[in-house]
Amino acid sequence: MLRVEQLNQFFGESHTLWDIDLQAARGKCTCLMGRNGVGKTTLLDCIMGLLPVRSGKILLNEQEITALPAERRAGLGIGYVPQGRQIFSLLTVRENLEIGLTTGRTRQKKIPELVFELFPVLHEMLSRRGGDLSGGQQQQLAIGRALVLDPSLLILDEPTEGIQPNIVHEIGEIINRLKTDMGITVLLVEQKLPFARMVADSFIILDRGRSVATGAMDNLDEELVKQYLTV
Repeated sequence: MLRVEQLNQFFGESHTLWDIDLQAARGKCTCLMGRNGVGKTTLLDCIMGLLPVRSGKILLNEQEITALPAERRAGLGIGYVPQGRQIFSLLTVRENLEIGLTTGRTRQKKIPELVFELFPVLHEMLSRRGGDLSGGQQQQLAIGRALVLDPSLLILDEPTEGIQPNIVHEIGEIINRLKTDMGITVLLVEQKLPFARMVADSFIILDRGRSVATGAMDNLDEELVKQYLTV
């Protein structure tokens, strides 16, 4: 589904990502892990076309997208929920969701019912401004906005950050439903280990811009956690 091969990225002359290889299998959740500042969000921004890469390849369904602009990638079926949600606080919930209608791969004319089925609170608050929602509701809105694109790949950057526990659990159940029932591939950045174990099928750990461990989620043992994930 998604494959990254030997990707290198620089900020000026600072080498930030070193020969990164990553595979996200169709209909599975891959969790990108590591301490703060190791390059996780930088890698996501490269995949989304928000940052240029110095060398390497990014392929979606065997189509190379390395040089495509970000807006073209959304049209190929990549939905992105960035860290901090980045909703439009002065627009209504409806307006936030409708933004995705013209950029997705199917160019839908109305907000899909799936969004309201997964997040009923959004239907109840369509006329509310995004900035008036709670943190958990804003996160649901951000995920719903990405789903309007009808993505085949959904990228989530720390979706549980600053969210109340009941909403965290709901988001975990929704991720599992999206991949199991709808075949959506999920690439997740997450630091909460219990949540990662709840939703992820495989993991890749970054440390200082390098991939240092990868495998099935069941193989993420305490030694790796202590060496690369604990603060």
